Amino acid sequence: MTNDFFQLSTDGGIAHLQLNRPERLNTMAPPFFPALRDAVQALNDSGDTRALVISSTGKHFCAGMSLDVFGGSNAMMTTTSARTRLSFQESLRRLMGCFDVLDEVRFPVICAVQGGCIGGGLDLASACDIRLCSADAFFTVQEIHIGMAADLGVLQRLPKIVPQGVAREMAYTGDRVGAERALAVGLVNAVLPDADALLAHAMKLAKSIAAKSPLAMAGTKLSINYTRDHGTAAALQQMTLLQSAIFDTTEMKEAIAAWKDKRDGQFDPLAPVAPL
Repeated sequence: MTNDFFQLSTDGGIAHLQLNRPERLNTMAPPFFPALRDAVQALNDSGDTRALVISSTGKHFCAGMSLDVFGGSNAMMTTTSARTRLSFQESLRRLMGCFDVLDEVRFPVICAVQGGCIGGGLDLASACDIRLCSADAFFTVQEIHIGMAADLGVLQRLPKIVPQGVAREMAYTGDRVGAERALAVGLVNAVLPDADALLAHAMKLAKSIAAKSPLAMAGTKLSINYTRDHGTAAALQQMTLLQSAIFDTTEMKEAIAAWKDKRDGQFDPLAPVAPL
């Protein structure tokens, strides 16, 4: 799949979505959001994808929302009456949902950041399971510089990824956090020398994930996400229900055999999600 914003390919259960507007610093325009949502949701619904890598092209991973969106005549930006404010809320929640899908799909999502991860780019990255970056990468909550609070998920997700003080400093100042500090505070898992090494590392990690049972992987992601948003007692109770639903001794037998034989397991894909 290729469109004005990204290209998407799949190989051996690994999907690769690459932002491809380097001449525009991979900025986001309104059509980008449903295109991303629908592409990722389709990967989830097919049941074949076991890991997704999101990377980019050019100097920066993503420079956020195109500024002309804020200065134009976009009807969504109108908040001059009670009715338009209600409509604004609904439109904003739908935009948020376009990044929520990354958090909700049944497979892990790896974000590979080179250069700037700015504004909406950081909203996107924070919705992914794992973040990696190149040595020239930096991260910034850009919205504070243009007189608005970031509103696509970074303020809700970042404090659950990095320490509260770091999240607040980033949100209040908009200062750039470079690759080494991002690694030190846990925003990224690894720093690679350049974009090529970054993508190679992301693909190697995705391959390792894709070799595991997709059923166990989906359950693991569900459990971690639930634990993030609930207390321990509630999360343990959820795990009893979840495990009773996904416990599969046949899957485990193959996983154990593959582990002993030092080979990739041979697992069936997840069942597809029936369309409404």
